[in-house]
Amino acid sequence: MKSFLIVGLGRFGTALALELSVQGHEVLALDILEERVQTVADHVVHAAIGDARDPELLKSLGARNFDCAVVAAGGDIGTSALITLNLRELGVPYVVSKANSQVHSKVLEKIGADSVVFPESEMAVRLARNLSNGDILNFIELSSEYSIVERLVPKKWVGRSIVELDIRAKWNLTIIAVQHEEQMNIAPGRDYRFQERDCLVVLGRNQDIEQLERM
Repeated sequence: MKSFLIVGLGRFGTALALELSVQGHEVLALDILEERVQTVADHVVHAAIGDARDPELLKSLGARNFDCAVVAAGGDIGTSALITLNLRELGVPYVVSKANSQVHSKVLEKIGADSVVFPESEMAVRLARNLSNGDILNFIELSSEYSIVERLVPKKWVGRSIVELDIRAKWNLTIIAVQHEEQMNIAPGRDYRFQERDCLVVLGRNQDIEQLERM
């Protein structure tokens, strides 16, 4: 179990706090608005009303003792930047901050955010991939260059083995796992022969994954 401080309980912050709590983690949910805090109070370990722009408040809540803090508050750059800076100065081990633009992201990175997320745009990209390609089951962007995609096996690969297709050399992709019905094959060998309805978990550069998606 890990401990998380979620600052800001808009749609993103609330959904994140509730999901982390369901997964069994300790969550402190913080927002300046009482009605938002009341919404999650019965579902998380701790819930508090307060302004995270005040470093003394964060200190009193023991912010530095959490494994991770997520700044989901503030539609404006100034608010999220100040909260992120407060958390860094208090010594929080890992700070994730939500951004609304590239400029916003650069500011947050400059003042010490360990990770910056764009919830709306990332969901839009994932939805677009799923809608445009019915074989895509899930998409996880690891960085600006690499992703993991979960998809159904391309029809052209059925009946052929990993070594025959020479996937790593020709496609620059790594097959992490293959699931067939209820059986999961982790790191399948070179002789594995793809079957109808196989579900593949593939790691690679985004440009190479996009080439696979066009199959």
